[in-house]
Amino acid sequence: MASKIPIKVVEVCQVSPPYESPYSAVEVSLPLTFFDILWLKLDPVERIFSYELTDLTPTLFNSEILPKLKNSLSLTLLRFLPLAGNLTWPSQSAKPIILYTPKDGVSLTVAESNNAADFDDLSSNEMHDAIVSHPYVPRLSASDEKVPILALQITLFPNKGFSIGCAAHHAALDGKSSILTVVQDPEGIGIEYLNNWSSMNQADAGSDSKARCLEPFPPKEVEPNSARATFTFSREDIKKLRERILSQLDKVCDKNDAEPIHLSSFAITLSYALVCLVKARGLRGDEKMMFGIPADCRARLDPPIPTNYFGNCVSLHTGVLMAGSVMQDDGIIYVTRKVSEVIQKIENAALEGAKDRVKKLMATALDAIPVGVAGSARFEVYGVDFGWGRPKNVEVTSIDRSGAISMAESKAESGGVEIGLVLKKDVMGIFKNLFVNGLKHV
Repeated sequence: MASKIPIKVVEVCQVSPPYESPYSAVEVSLPLTFFDILWLKLDPVERIFSYELTDLTPTLFNSEILPKLKNSLSLTLLRFLPLAGNLTWPSQSAKPIILYTPKDGVSLTVAESNNAADFDDLSSNEMHDAIVSHPYVPRLSASDEKVPILALQITLFPNKGFSIGCAAHHAALDGKSSILTVVQDPEGIGIEYLNNWSSMNQADAGSDSKARCLEPFPPKEVEPNSARATFTFSREDIKKLRERILSQLDKVCDKNDAEPIHLSSFAITLSYALVCLVKARGLRGDEKMMFGIPADCRARLDPPIPTNYFGNCVSLHTGVLMAGSVMQDDGIIYVTRKVSEVIQKIENAALEGAKDRVKKLMATALDAIPVGVAGSARFEVYGVDFGWGRPKNVEVTSIDRSGAISMAESKAESGGVEIGLVLKKDVMGIFKNLFVNGLKHV
């Protein structure tokens, strides 16, 4: 049982780039691209990296680990100055900008858990209360006029390990735009997105003065009795699912007429998860679920953007599922086709319809249950080693408000995939049974 006060805050400080460097003494301002503006008003992305060190004492933590992490952060910010700055919208600017000024820095909270056993829940795949994670991620101190790019929290769990919690503004998380001019916007997509967000600001506040408000929309409350859990697809699971889908396709399709279907590990695992989710929620046949797939556009623009570009370069593409079709015996084929169609659109025309994307997303969300994807198995989050080994667990904490399915490479084996969800406990129980038993009988 978790303590009523799960943590003790030991220190709140600001970590800045080294002051003695000439680079940190210069003001830097970067306008947002339309890729950034797409995420302008959405909740921060929150992650927790958990590192297991069973011999970690407060003395060792404070003398060795914490100073090294602070110093490492300071040196890193020197390379990525915008992360130490803020998102703001000067009156003379048509678009919001990322602004770094000398002496800016990242807010860092240092805490100690009052119940070291909470580390076991935090780093476990098993179902546990969603809110257990909340004390271990920081909050961005946003206002109408200014929003920090990044905030961090390091929490000690004596004789268990430590965690690093991260909250990052999605519109500026990748906001190093030193090669900003490679992102062209001849159609005015960014201004269209800003107009959409501004009209929502005004409608929400009932005031024209709020048109330039940068504070994210109020986060959705986490439903009471919500649980968080992680589920793993082994490499063998993915292979068998691919074979099952191909076998079913052979039975229902004329190969000469059938459209090619995309059967990557991403498409297969997402399709299977969506089938389990629709069934676990017990949706009526006429209800809809809208799934969103974020797509990296670096190689899909003309000209392509270099792979080392650090700015946002992600577009969001959606598809809609009819629950009744998902419930059929061949529901996995139906869902895989829908996922494949979206992926094919991404491959063929990543920016098609981009200008109206925010407006369409809001309209579709009114009559369909939205489910996004957070993260990717290609991010290699389990390779984030600060010198104390690989993380025992990495979670995307913010999915308890966004309703997304998180995705990462499996921590258990190469080629596997793990997904995270937050659902009501009874729904999570049904999902678990569907997920586990379905894979047993593939």
